[in-house]
Amino acid sequence: MKIRRILATAVAAAVTTPVVFLSAAPAFADTKPSSASTQKPAQGEDDKEPTLDELKAAVALAQEAYDDAVVAVAGAKEALKGFDKADHPLKKAIADAEKAAVEAAAAKEAADKALVKAQDEEKALPGDAAPEQKQAAADAVAAAGTAAEAAAAAKTAADAKVTETGTAFTDARVAASRAVTLAREAQKTASRKLDDAKEELAFYEDMEGACEPNEAVRIALSGPEQVTAGQPAVFSMRVTNTSDRTLDLVDVYVNALREPDLDEDIDEDTDFEKWVLPVEWSSADAPAWTSVGEKFEAIELGELAKGAHHDVKLRLTVAADAPAGEGSIYTFGQYENNDGTCGMSLDDAYADFGILAAKGDKPKPAPTPTPSPSTSTPAPVTTTGNTGTTQQGGSSTTPVTTGGTLAATGANDVLPQLGLAAAGAVALGAGAVFAARRRKAGPRA
Repeated sequence: MKIRRILATAVAAAVTTPVVFLSAAPAFADTKPSSASTQKPAQGEDDKEPTLDELKAAVALAQEAYDDAVVAVAGAKEALKGFDKADHPLKKAIADAEKAAVEAAAAKEAADKALVKAQDEEKALPGDAAPEQKQAAADAVAAAGTAAEAAAAAKTAADAKVTETGTAFTDARVAASRAVTLAREAQKTASRKLDDAKEELAFYEDMEGACEPNEAVRIALSGPEQVTAGQPAVFSMRVTNTSDRTLDLVDVYVNALREPDLDEDIDEDTDFEKWVLPVEWSSADAPAWTSVGEKFEAIELGELAKGAHHDVKLRLTVAADAPAGEGSIYTFGQYENNDGTCGMSLDDAYADFGILAAKGDKPKPAPTPTPSPSTSTPAPVTTTGNTGTTQQGGSSTTPVTTGGTLAATGANDVLPQLGLAAAGAVALGAGAVFAARRRKAGPRA
């Protein structure tokens, strides 16, 4: 059997639960939202699952983008290596600038010497030198000075050119190195997108012929409308096989949570584990109270005959120091048959309850009772995810005939693998319920 499809179904059931809860529990919201079937998606929202052809096209596009990214990385690396080659244009520009600077320095040195020589010759003229000689010497000094200034300016410009070309080379090399880094990052991103596209395609192909939600397993859940902190509260659960055949292996997952206070921040990163309430189960076949998730991740009912049901008691205890508030308990079932067919609950059974703060001293935990095998849980009033009703449970000493037997040694090699993920999906869904309620309800008066 294909495990991933079952997990996906569990998660899908969990994340759609807020719509069910919001439409079924107006006590948590100022206004009751419309049914999920009548709500229109937001503008631009795609509410259709991709087709096989679309997923294949997405893989092809992602592969093309990845191939382009690989080419870009190779090109960026090659461009960076070019800076180490002697014939690189910027390296050649540096060499030309350095050569020009050497020539300018030599020209300046020669001009400076010519100026000194002209000055010395002017000084060496005798006092009785003719005016023409003195003028000629002065003109020579002036010309040599002009030539020296020009040579100095040329040298300064040549030196600046060396600095400029060197900076250009360094900047270009840094940019090329950065281009390699960016190209590699782009390749990693393209690789992740390609992997995601391939995974989506593989998941789609893996889903074909796998489990689908159906009404084969129906769960009814009822219990008290008020729960006192520190005191155990017992709910009744009935699991019924409504299919036209015997179900070879039936499991039920259970979660209960305390609703966060209105002043507590709730977002997608919120850890809802701190609001999870411990749940225990018991039945006529297994009278000892057993924590859900302690020994097995699910309540394992085993075989359930056509039309038969199995009654289970669920006991939860809110922490003694918990404040007054609201809580919820809800379940979903799944089954697997020896012929490979399987399915999950189409609707989740749930019950909302108020939490009353403990009065006075913290109450002591009640002793754990051991139900008699001859006493079974009464038939509860059906409460499923689309009714919007929570009924009271009761007690009875009249035995109820059940068609299922709790598995003594656990489920087969498939369903136990779903425990953590499915239970986690339930917790995520319940957490999302509280977040959705918080958004809808606002501060209570």
